[in-house]
Amino acid sequence: MKNKQRGKGKIVLKASATALSMALVASSLAACSKGSGSDDGKQHVLRVGFVGSNADTESYYRQQFTDGYELTHPNVSIEIVAAINYDDQRFQQPDPNQKNPDVYEKVKEMMNGSNPPDVVILDSGVLKRLTQDNLVTKLDTLIQDKEFDIDDMVPTVLEGIKDLGDGSIYALTPTFSSSALFYNKKMFTDAGIEPPKDNMTWPDVITLAKRLAKGEGKDRKFGLSFNRYTGDPYWDSQTYSAPLQLKMFDNKAEKMSVDNASWKKAWSDILDLYESKTVPTQEDVNNGAGGGIIKDKVVYDPFQGDLFLSGRVAMMIAGYDYVTQLSAAKDAAAKNQEIKAVDWDVVTVPQFTEVPGVGGNIYLNNLMAINAKAQNPDDAWEFIAFNNSKEWAKLKSRSTYEMVSRKSFLKPKDGMNYNIAAFYTLKPVPPQDPAIDKLYQDKPNLYQVQNLAQPLFQDVLQKKKSVEAALKEWQTKGDALLQQIKANPNGPIDGVGVGGGDAASVKPVG
Repeated sequence: MKNKQRGKGKIVLKASATALSMALVASSLAACSKGSGSDDGKQHVLRVGFVGSNADTESYYRQQFTDGYELTHPNVSIEIVAAINYDDQRFQQPDPNQKNPDVYEKVKEMMNGSNPPDVVILDSGVLKRLTQDNLVTKLDTLIQDKEFDIDDMVPTVLEGIKDLGDGSIYALTPTFSSSALFYNKKMFTDAGIEPPKDNMTWPDVITLAKRLAKGEGKDRKFGLSFNRYTGDPYWDSQTYSAPLQLKMFDNKAEKMSVDNASWKKAWSDILDLYESKTVPTQEDVNNGAGGGIIKDKVVYDPFQGDLFLSGRVAMMIAGYDYVTQLSAAKDAAAKNQEIKAVDWDVVTVPQFTEVPGVGGNIYLNNLMAINAKAQNPDDAWEFIAFNNSKEWAKLKSRSTYEMVSRKSFLKPKDGMNYNIAAFYTLKPVPPQDPAIDKLYQDKPNLYQVQNLAQPLFQDVLQKKKSVEAALKEWQTKGDALLQQIKANPNGPIDGVGVGGGDAASVKPVG
């Protein structure tokens, strides 16, 4: 009986400690607000809007964005609303003739409704269109009047936000996603080659990669990989050329624009990397990337399939979350000699001279803006200021997937030592032209145009076609497909099903 009572006591003490911890967090965060919101003791309702939601996402939204605010602002109740309820679509019978909802129009409808959200949390593409339509409030004056510190914000994140608003600030984001170029120190040392540095151009990195590539078969060492999973050369070309923002078709989706020098260079550069075996194929990943059988003994490797961790790729583009994987591998290697650890560091993703200072893998997905028709603008600003404060950044900096937007809390994880600035030095690629976004909404079949490219790139790799011939064929088949889509933008078209099918079978019309 005494043991049971003692056990209960431990539970009570643990609960008390948790409550105390939460109270300390609350008091710390509350201190950052300085009473700039509606602090009149009356109960307020703050409506926070998202683009889409379903039965499973509200708890995530609350945990990620609103629970901390409600904890420190007991006079404010958060209501979460969404422009699109994806559960409505989930339980409906698919209808190929039914037009998909226009995301932006749904967001506008939500913001202009009879009970509109006060705050909206959006990605960069939607925010840019909202600023152009004057549907969100400019924050520059509020930032100045409230003496809100933005000097500690990551400069490239702030510049990316200003680019969305033609030089003005219409939103703030507490976090952002980013990638960098990871490299294996030992592979460079063994080869007697200087490792990569920040702010290198693509030609320089490709030259390095070719010097590192050597060996045959399962012993082949590769110089570069465009992602952790390798695979598709066409998608590698898309990753590679993202900062160049190459257009696939015109702003009316009536004429292709791929048969030109820019697309030819992007495809040719990737083709050269595959032909020289500088980058691994999916077959290389499948054939013995870690693990396997050594001297009749099966070797278990929890990181099997990762060519970078296997010491077979010298440089790889990967997201910030990969740091966690590398840290886990290091810890595992200390306990199991069969598991390999990599001595690594990171530099900025290579740049194109045509667009210096711009990287292809930085995303602003949690942009917080005030609805121009907000019924509760004071609490709306307080909510944004709270979520973008230094105090909240300190807590969010523990995330293993996203980075906080405040420089003072961007530090290497778990006592590691790596070039963390590589993740936030470059500017984000500007969002796609809103006119193109609208075309994809109005004409869902446009996704089929891209599907034409993948088999053509494979033909190039198999030396069945030249790059020039493949791009000309894409241009011709794409033009024909665009005309069919123009006639039937939403429903099935000849030889192509909506969202899938053999797009390569499209025949010229007329």
